[in-house]
Amino acid sequence: MLRSGPSRAPLLLLSTAYSPWFIVLCLAVGAGYAALLYSARAPWSRAVNYALAGLRFVVVSFLCFLLLSPFVKTTTTRTEAPTVVLAVDNSQSVSLFTPQLALSQLTAGLPRLATALQDKGFRVETRTLTQPATAPDSLRFTATRTDLNKLLADSREANTEHNLAGVVLVSDGLVNQGQEPQFSEFNFPIFSVALGDSIAKKDLRLTDLVYNRVAFSGNKFPLEAEIGYEGYAGGAATVEVREGGRVLESRRVALPTGRRRIKTTFQLTAPAPGKRRYEVRVLPQGGEFTTLNNARTAFIEIVKGKLRVLLAGAAPHPDLKALRAAILANNNFDLTLAVAGVGQPLPASTSFDVAVLHQLPARGGLGQELLARVRAAKVPVLYVLGAQSDYNAYNQLGAGLSVQPRGAQTDEITPLPNPGFARLPLDEESRRRLGQYPPVPVPFGEVRLSGGAEAALWQQVGRLPTQKPLLVFGSAAGASPRAATLLAENTWQWRLEEAIAHDNRPEAYDRLIGRTLQLLTQNANKKRLDVYPTQDAFGTQDDVTLGAETYNAVFERIYDQKITLTRTDSARRERTVSFANAADGSPLHLGPLPAGLYRYQARATLGGQAQQASGELLVQNQPLEAQESKADHRLLAQLSRRSGGRLYYPSQLDKLAQDIEKANFKPVLSSEEDLKDLINLKWLFFALVALLAAEWATRKYQGGV
Repeated sequence: MLRSGPSRAPLLLLSTAYSPWFIVLCLAVGAGYAALLYSARAPWSRAVNYALAGLRFVVVSFLCFLLLSPFVKTTTTRTEAPTVVLAVDNSQSVSLFTPQLALSQLTAGLPRLATALQDKGFRVETRTLTQPATAPDSLRFTATRTDLNKLLADSREANTEHNLAGVVLVSDGLVNQGQEPQFSEFNFPIFSVALGDSIAKKDLRLTDLVYNRVAFSGNKFPLEAEIGYEGYAGGAATVEVREGGRVLESRRVALPTGRRRIKTTFQLTAPAPGKRRYEVRVLPQGGEFTTLNNARTAFIEIVKGKLRVLLAGAAPHPDLKALRAAILANNNFDLTLAVAGVGQPLPASTSFDVAVLHQLPARGGLGQELLARVRAAKVPVLYVLGAQSDYNAYNQLGAGLSVQPRGAQTDEITPLPNPGFARLPLDEESRRRLGQYPPVPVPFGEVRLSGGAEAALWQQVGRLPTQKPLLVFGSAAGASPRAATLLAENTWQWRLEEAIAHDNRPEAYDRLIGRTLQLLTQNANKKRLDVYPTQDAFGTQDDVTLGAETYNAVFERIYDQKITLTRTDSARRERTVSFANAADGSPLHLGPLPAGLYRYQARATLGGQAQQASGELLVQNQPLEAQESKADHRLLAQLSRRSGGRLYYPSQLDKLAQDIEKANFKPVLSSEEDLKDLINLKWLFFALVALLAAEWATRKYQGGV
């Protein structure tokens, strides 16, 4: 039987830095010293004389031995039992679509499986999508999102110091967040336990809703709805678009045979500027398994017109293509591209609201005409620095950042969001994607913020987070024109890597660039109190958070000011809270809220003057776990086959325990050595003093000196 846990058997070895023959010399010195001291006639008995000589022999020999730099080597052997992780997909789709018999077999059999493996000497831990450690008999299928790749990766990371034998993945195979797990490499066998139902339920559902988050007042804008259906082929479904309970448009959509999904597009007219909530709903029909997935909500910001962007570069560069694609991905932007010395000069009639300058100002004076046009226009600028940048010229622009590079040296870094900068909203998925970007070069040297500048992104070197700025907003409140700086070159690799990993949808990169330009072009904030949502929209399971900024009379940031906030929902119910804006930038946490459009008003007294701010926040209902009823057992089988495991069902948990035992996973033996100099052991000092004191006391007692 395997050992049930680690064990330690320390082995002590005394050694020196010199030849062992020197120990004989130490003994000889001790013996000679004792003989010389106690060979003469003494007033005490022969037995006492021998005892005193022995004490002196031990002390002198040991002191000589310490001159040889002796040390104690402790060798500890550790036996690590194999670990099996029970990784349970506790999402809502499992309880919603798994037959009751199979679910009962799982909840009863999983604790037995854990006990059986522990009895065989395995170390067993249980984790879920929402809890890194739990008991197998206390599972609750309440998770609102499923990321199996993260569940497996977390199981691996949590056991890097343990002997991970394998992972038992309990799931229905339905993934609605994160990377598909079949595209990742796992160095342990995965034993999948298939839940859910591989036979699709009779159901109508709204599987996707595609729309632009920004529309222009008075223009038409599309809402593309994708309807999924099982058991209704050959019929038709009624789809409605509603706003505030009012039906804007309704249509019958044919559901052709031989297909499972169909798309239909509504063309709506954008009303007055503001944030609007549109609900698209498939009307229920008889025999539907669930109606939880029949509706989705679109939150759209209606604005007056498009933002004109100038993208200018010192020379052709792959970054320009990536920036161009990111800007054009937002229908709120019109783009003009200009590269110094390439093609026709920028027409004099070209106007723009914001400029993106790639490696401008440049060494050798490249692109001076473009720089002059941007300065004359007095528009906000995003500077992207790189190998061709003229840093001396850049430092004179007053962009809020000073860069003093050390020659051509660079650091390879990845982006790290600054949690204290709430104006650049990044959801959890975007943060995860940023963390997976490949390293890109930034100038190595001294980088300093100035003039009220704030860093939105820090640099992370390898796994070491730093507080060196990567993306900086350099304008203090009320300054014009505004400026931001991105220190990284070759960010085209970020967009390409994200597109490859996420079905050609580099949303995190595109949002980063788009949101940066939006922040630069917002009206200069001359308000002394500003309260704003930290995200464009929240889900019903998200912690809704609001950022707050307060300024004194000369627009310098101040903190720890009492702010009173009143929140009003669509039913005109009000709730008031008071808080203070902390210096570390931590936001106000409102917790999860029901779906809807909320309005808020904030009040504060700053320097004896009353200040107020107002705004809106959006909470979307996202029933992701009800979108797909048919379990993906093929995914589970593929994961198991590639990793050396097998696919099981809830009724086969006993066989799973037997197969894991037969796999003959071995415990791992490891040894640790610890070296400690003998002279550093304090108790030896006191032992030597005690021996000398005993010798002296005996001599005094016997009448000697």
